[in-house]
Amino acid sequence: MEMVVGVALLTVLNFFFFFFFFSGSVDGFDLGEQPLSKIAIHRITLGLSNSTSITASPILLGSNGEDTEWVNVNLDHDNPSAGDWIGVFSPAKFNSSICSSESSDSKEQAPYICTAPIKFKFAIDSNSDYTKTGKASLKFQIINQRADFAFVLFSGGLSKPKLVAVSNSVTFANPKAPLYPRLALGRAWNEMTVTWTSGYDIDEGVPLVKWGSQGGQQKRSFAATSTFTKNSMCGSPARTVGWRDPGFIHTSFLSNLRPNARYYYRMGLLLSNGSYLWSKAYSFRSSPSPGQNSLQRVIIFGDLGKAERDGSNDYNNYQPGSLNTTDQLIKDLPNIDIVFHIGDITYANGYLSQWDQFTSQLEPIASTVPYMIASGNHERDWPNSGSFYDGPDSGGECGVLAETMYYSPVKNRDKFWYSTDYGMFHFCVADSEKDWREGTEQYKFLKHCLASVNRKKQPWLIFTAHRVLGYSSDFWYSMEGSFGEPGARESLEKLWQKYKVDVALFGHVHNYERTCPVYQEQCLNPEKSRYSGTVNGTIHVVVGGGGRHLSKFSDDIPSWSIYRDYDYGFVKMTAFNHSSLLLEYKKSSDGKVYDSFTISKDHH
Repeated sequence: MEMVVGVALLTVLNFFFFFFFFSGSVDGFDLGEQPLSKIAIHRITLGLSNSTSITASPILLGSNGEDTEWVNVNLDHDNPSAGDWIGVFSPAKFNSSICSSESSDSKEQAPYICTAPIKFKFAIDSNSDYTKTGKASLKFQIINQRADFAFVLFSGGLSKPKLVAVSNSVTFANPKAPLYPRLALGRAWNEMTVTWTSGYDIDEGVPLVKWGSQGGQQKRSFAATSTFTKNSMCGSPARTVGWRDPGFIHTSFLSNLRPNARYYYRMGLLLSNGSYLWSKAYSFRSSPSPGQNSLQRVIIFGDLGKAERDGSNDYNNYQPGSLNTTDQLIKDLPNIDIVFHIGDITYANGYLSQWDQFTSQLEPIASTVPYMIASGNHERDWPNSGSFYDGPDSGGECGVLAETMYYSPVKNRDKFWYSTDYGMFHFCVADSEKDWREGTEQYKFLKHCLASVNRKKQPWLIFTAHRVLGYSSDFWYSMEGSFGEPGARESLEKLWQKYKVDVALFGHVHNYERTCPVYQEQCLNPEKSRYSGTVNGTIHVVVGGGGRHLSKFSDDIPSWSIYRDYDYGFVKMTAFNHSSLLLEYKKSSDGKVYDSFTISKDHH
């Protein structure tokens, strides 16, 4: 009994150490804090000035069907200061009437605002002489988010904001248009799913996808529709200042696809008046059949987040590498077949508007190739919500946003583990935010996933999860002495070894690291980069440098660590055939290869 209590206490202590030091301080000096959370919304006071003006143009956006536009904001302030900032609010009309009773506080001064802006900029950033002249011109990039927008001038900085002036509203020509398609593999290899967002409920229009091959007969597949409310959120800020209506999320299943075939599609709605509303045209290439011998290229990374191309929300430079990673993938898109984003997706942390921003940023990629996700702590974790870790990292989202905004071939959306096939690859995707220990439901699933693959047909067996359930010489993991998630290898490593997992990939730690083929902390193969025949152990790769602030390594380099890089990047795996696999680590800054290895083997 004493031993059990001791182990339990050690686990708790390990957790608190990990949570406070790794989750909180890995970004250091509050760099990991969601920028919108720095705004003291409930402290906003009214200080309207008749001699101050703020105007936005153009008033009408997206006249030619664009879903992203630049808006010019001109400011003339009679009492400028360095702390003046402009917030973008949507919907444009904001006041206490839209506040829920949960977030109200009679002590606050009017006007009571209970929603955070979508983005913000400091006036002085656009004009170094602003405090002398009171004049500034700013450019904001605005995406279609199902409502109009207003630009609001505040003085007093982020901590004591005073509302000084409100601009005219601007709006998109069709704010409810179907937008931001996200492809994902279905539950069968010859099925592709299309998920998108619109402002149309099912009583206003029937969502569907029109699709087919070039010159072929066009099919129409209807879509399921889902949404959620404030009450679906687990806590603040997601159900208070961070809440924003998510619109409606539609998912359609395109089935019985031919392998490796190009298909064209549009999302749309059959409106109640009998007319159709269609998105612009997109295309994708369907999956190869399981075991098909063709060139297959897979991108994997974690911890991407989002960033703003207009420089807004750049308080503490929240996601410094996100746009570089995104742009490198867009640049190489003709040479990519499928993407796995293994957790910590948007870092919205309860500010729901940021999910639309993320789907817009990734649209060129996710509309063209399957974009598969895994659950991370910043999607799922919240106290007493069923997550394995009780931290508040999701900002009250508790998995609802990730599970609704993106389709994954899971059997239960709150049990975010699944298997999927892509040609010669078989993927077992774990949910590190749910209990993975031996004897649990997830453990049994993972064992079956690894055991059921036909290695003659699909020789490349890949395990992936968000947290490092394998090996990492990250600074905080090394301080714990675990060099990975505490207790994980004790439960899972024997499965990887028994079923001969080729590569295990993880995020969470914001850097890149590759191990030797390892088992029980011992290298089982002396080779460094060219493996042939029986590899013996599993090669572990940490690829959490998608975009978030970087994580430091331990000073000591373990014997199983072959390559470490403190930089932003992603992994590309290429299966040339049934006996040849290449893994490359590319930096987001230039897209060049900085580490690689090959595996050559014959399962016949």
